[in-house]
Amino acid sequence: MKQGAFIPQPEVRARLRAVVGDFTCREWQDWRWQVRHSVRSLAALERLLPILPAERARWRALLRRYPCRITPYYMSLIRWDDVTDPLRRQCVPDLRERETLAAVAEDPLGECRHLVVPGLMCRYQDRALVLVTGECALVCRHCTRKNFFAYGRPAYNAVRPPAALRAAMWAGSTAGRPTPTRAFLRRIVDAVAHLSDVREVIVSGGDPLLLDEDLLDWFLGALRAIPHVQVLRIGTRVPVVLPMRGTRALCACLERHRPLWINTQFNHPRELTPAATQACDRLLRAGLPVSNQTVLLRGVNDDFETLKALCNALQRIMVRPYYLFQCDPVRGVGHFSTPLPFGVRLAEQLRAALGGLSVPQFVVDLPGGGGKVPLQSSHIVSMTSRKAVLRGFRGERYECKSVWE
Repeated sequence: MKQGAFIPQPEVRARLRAVVGDFTCREWQDWRWQVRHSVRSLAALERLLPILPAERARWRALLRRYPCRITPYYMSLIRWDDVTDPLRRQCVPDLRERETLAAVAEDPLGECRHLVVPGLMCRYQDRALVLVTGECALVCRHCTRKNFFAYGRPAYNAVRPPAALRAAMWAGSTAGRPTPTRAFLRRIVDAVAHLSDVREVIVSGGDPLLLDEDLLDWFLGALRAIPHVQVLRIGTRVPVVLPMRGTRALCACLERHRPLWINTQFNHPRELTPAATQACDRLLRAGLPVSNQTVLLRGVNDDFETLKALCNALQRIMVRPYYLFQCDPVRGVGHFSTPLPFGVRLAEQLRAALGGLSVPQFVVDLPGGGGKVPLQSSHIVSMTSRKAVLRGFRGERYECKSVWE
């Protein structure tokens, strides 16, 4: 199957032309063209959806704080005439993001507390998290690190609360596209080399698959050369929002550094297009296991039938439904949240209806750096629709307040 086989239908192309101009099939399949022509400005958004003149000032303020980026590919999947479209809700800014609800934070998982050097965090003894870029192909409105990259600038460059940070993390950028320097990445590699208990490194960001192959190849190779690093893992939404990035060259680059696992995030069955399926298939054929981490989002996938269809479709293309995450209580994300007991019931319904290989584990990332725990009886101390007390993996108790309204 040729990668160039997946292009928008004529009626979709007409809408896209109003935003990105005319394009050829070759351009459509060029991931760099997709990135360059992503929707970022208020003017571009106004070509896609009606924005009242009286609301423009509020929209400008929102976009200054929380930038927007939507690839033409993902734009082509959205039903723009439907304001409740679940794909639209994931990427189109919402004025509710400016509302501050109770029990929300800029760094809800306490990641900055576990910073070792800029870009490297250790919440667990045997795992390290590396943030190699602040750039994503698509800016998810529900992002856990939403406030770390607010104002278009990454905040992972010091051990301080992210609200106090707004300085760029990397030296040099072109066309507004920050690129980590080798010196920055070398400091991370050197720090991991001194963390002798770390056996697994999770490479995330931003989206690490937006790095050029040569830089990514060098960095993964440097990590792989550390004797105690046994496994690499990459977190990416590229298969979902920019599947044309899944080139043979990229897959060959990743294959050289196995064992390497890919975690992606499909949140709705309509995201599993032929192009996305092909991107996953190329990764699988390169010997790279692909798992999915869905986020439970109100108005996107908060119903049994949608999640059932998603999990079955993922299993069909050999992508493992790994986690179903409770939406984190992040500032600017409260309108996506669902009550914890609701998620527990949904997870129970899925376990009863699906085969074992299709069932994701429902988990919550505990506040303040408590880590991920499955929502099972052994971790639930008490739970109401407004508040849950959960037991962490070290036995500590954590209070999780619902931010839904």
